[in-house]
Amino acid sequence: MSTNTQSSRTPLADNPRSSLLKLYLGRGILAVAWAAAFSVNHDPLDAPAIILLAVYPLIDAVSSLIDYRAVTNESQRRVTLFNGVLSTLIAITLGVAGANGAQAVLHVFGAWAVISGVAQIVVGIRRRSPELGTQWPMLLAGGLSILAGIGHNTQALADQPKLGILVLYTTAGGVFFIIQAGLLARRARLARTQIA
Repeated sequence: MSTNTQSSRTPLADNPRSSLLKLYLGRGILAVAWAAAFSVNHDPLDAPAIILLAVYPLIDAVSSLIDYRAVTNESQRRVTLFNGVLSTLIAITLGVAGANGAQAVLHVFGAWAVISGVAQIVVGIRRRSPELGTQWPMLLAGGLSILAGIGHNTQALADQPKLGILVLYTTAGGVFFIIQAGLLARRARLARTQIA
């Protein structure tokens, strides 16, 4: 009887982990790919660079939409929805800021990094559970995002600000998502081993 109960609960337990694993892995790979593309297309700040700038927050917005549909916890859904709407607005704002130069871009990107970093920490804290783990890569990434956002705004005050700093920021963010996906995959393997 207890064996049947365990096996019937296992797929339900794996669903949030599995969907998050795919989401984090895809989000991480896209961030690293974006960083590679932007590293060779940001100087000068022309139309292709501005398009890339607008695309990055749209990746986040789509990820938030996917996450929103998968999450059942209302408080997590509210934060996820907020992050998706914010990222969409930032995409539009970056398109406009790009026409005004690197300083404007860094200010917008910096403000977004701070706000989304706080949101990421909130979601990471609320997702801490035996099934999903401690979420330390997401918590660490959120904290570093806040610091990076402050750094972007500081860099924007320089005489000749450089957008190359965004490559490091987005690469690091992508790596943290990939690490979190790896930890979720490891936790899923351990859970399957224990059941077997």
